[in-house]
Amino acid sequence: MAVYTDVSDDALEEFLRLYNVGQLLWCKGIAEGVENTNYILATDKGQFILTLYEARVDENDLPFFLGLMNHLAENGLETAKPIMQNNGLLFSQLCGKPAALIEFLDGMAIKAPSHQNLFQLGVASAQFHLKAKSFNIKRKNGLSLKDWRPLLKSCGGDIDKVAPDVDGGLQNFLSLELDFLEKNWPQELPNGVIHADLFPDNVFFMHGELSGIIDFYFACNEVYAYELAIVINAWCFEKNGELNLTKSRAFFKGYQSVRKLEQAELEAIPILCRGAAIRFLLTRLYDWINVPEDALVIPKKPDEYIRNLGFHQRIVDYKEYGIE
Repeated sequence: MAVYTDVSDDALEEFLRLYNVGQLLWCKGIAEGVENTNYILATDKGQFILTLYEARVDENDLPFFLGLMNHLAENGLETAKPIMQNNGLLFSQLCGKPAALIEFLDGMAIKAPSHQNLFQLGVASAQFHLKAKSFNIKRKNGLSLKDWRPLLKSCGGDIDKVAPDVDGGLQNFLSLELDFLEKNWPQELPNGVIHADLFPDNVFFMHGELSGIIDFYFACNEVYAYELAIVINAWCFEKNGELNLTKSRAFFKGYQSVRKLEQAELEAIPILCRGAAIRFLLTRLYDWINVPEDALVIPKKPDEYIRNLGFHQRIVDYKEYGIE
């Protein structure tokens, strides 16, 4: 989440009249993240999240994103639900951008998740995959394997200076990894709708229990095991770069308590982890280079994912991730 588009009080009050949410009391920007413009606001009927969708989000995808959130909430998954306008729509225009109002979700992201939290996340991830099976809209992954090389090219030819300590240069390191992934990417694994951005800041906990999943704007149809690879990268590495096997093991136990992984999925985990690492490395690299100077935003350098990718390149067997 972030703030790229400034919304005046008059424009906001006019937008809120499209809903039955009461009178505006206050509103403030949310600085975390790098994708969309987000505000938290309060009315005399409660608190809400206002999201304005920036350039990376295609307006044509919003029926999928918002419809999926609504579908999962109605089917019992702990997630924020989009607020329907008086005319039955889930989004409209605000300051020239498509915008939606989302219910405020109790809880907060945690910076030091425990292995119990990872088990809960595993359970919720599997429930997400199973409950989304009955969702009847599909969306291709807009940041899949075929998109990574063009994304690298869009970062320009001077990226070595972003990470000067990479042996042989960052450009060469990434190009060689893409060569490998393009030749070895697994095919025909079980697939369906995944969240595709299950980072700690997109999962809320309250009183030690998982209270909800937010930020569905990368959700897509993809292999389920790729979701698990994203979680390993985002949740299971310590600050010193070591994989926390206790957390990784707990996550997979939680997931498989709901949905048992096939052997082919297990064997694909190491290469999917490499793919997940380079996908987030590339988007962080692009955002680090291109974030607007006047945006109220916290850009993230790609260093963490350069390190993660190097770790995954040394893995030989999926059991090295603590999977039993």
